[in-house]
Amino acid sequence: MEALLSSEVIQGPATLISKKILSELMQYRRFQKKEDICGDVTCKKCINNFLVKILAAVEKNEPITVVLPAFPGKSPNPEKVLGPLPDQAEMQSLFFLSKLSQRIQKIYNPGMKVIICSDGRVFSDVVGMIEENVTAYQSELKDLIREMDLTNFSTFNLDDHFQNINFHEMRESLMQSYSEPLENLQLKIRNGAKETSSPEEQEASRMYCGITRFLFEDSLFKGQIQSKTSLQKSARIRAYEVIRRSNAWSALIANRFPSAIRLSIHPQSCGSKKLGIRLIANESWMTPWHGVAVKTKTGFRLMKRFEAEALGAQLIKDSRGRPSYFSLETEQVLSERSV
Repeated sequence: MEALLSSEVIQGPATLISKKILSELMQYRRFQKKEDICGDVTCKKCINNFLVKILAAVEKNEPITVVLPAFPGKSPNPEKVLGPLPDQAEMQSLFFLSKLSQRIQKIYNPGMKVIICSDGRVFSDVVGMIEENVTAYQSELKDLIREMDLTNFSTFNLDDHFQNINFHEMRESLMQSYSEPLENLQLKIRNGAKETSSPEEQEASRMYCGITRFLFEDSLFKGQIQSKTSLQKSARIRAYEVIRRSNAWSALIANRFPSAIRLSIHPQSCGSKKLGIRLIANESWMTPWHGVAVKTKTGFRLMKRFEAEALGAQLIKDSRGRPSYFSLETEQVLSERSV
């Protein structure tokens, strides 16, 4: 099938529908660089990675399945988020993904199944997330999906795969079965800075820089007593383990859901096995668990909590009295921001 698709021989109804579905998914694609952007769904690199799986489902008249490793739990930095539980930021992201799913169902009646692979348990001990908060976040995320009546959405986490063992044993079992040696990852990251590096090495290097930055940012809050130099060193060391575990989690997901299209919150290069996707239409990089939702005249945006407060945004609580989002009446400052 792959050879036929690559040669663009098949142009039957199933293929045309499959291309329309892929086109919808690619509308909010997150790329690493502008030069990586595909012209359209005729891109041969993307055909073999994504269109084949979509076509396989369409030919069986089955729902398209996508898996999204995301929604791990809130950042432990109270200056970035409102608290440890899902709030309006997660709700807006789910709403956006639901609208995307609805557009696909108009093209293809069986629609699309979205499996959110909540990955907080995978690396909670490394990033400073409290286990009880991860458990509560996962539970509340399921409740939110049910309350929003997202019947084609489901969740999958480490607790679902490894049962009747403690959290430490879950992570140990994951790494024993799916991890790569630390030395291999370090070599990829070092090679990623070279001009002769492969796309895989470049992605590893970019991910290392990004994870290091997030870990450093999460450790910068009032009350912590370590120097910035010490925090940066810790972030660099921990970033390796976060990536190793993230890669192991990806391997487990690929084994568990072999026919699913793999989405990613991280920007991806053209030809990647993962399809980078935004979680809110007007955002290019912020995620709900590293920021807060801010309601503006043009809709919701995501930013860090301290940024919203600095703009004078008003905190809004939900019906249960929990902090939910910020409301910003003026767009004057936002027009000067890059969000």
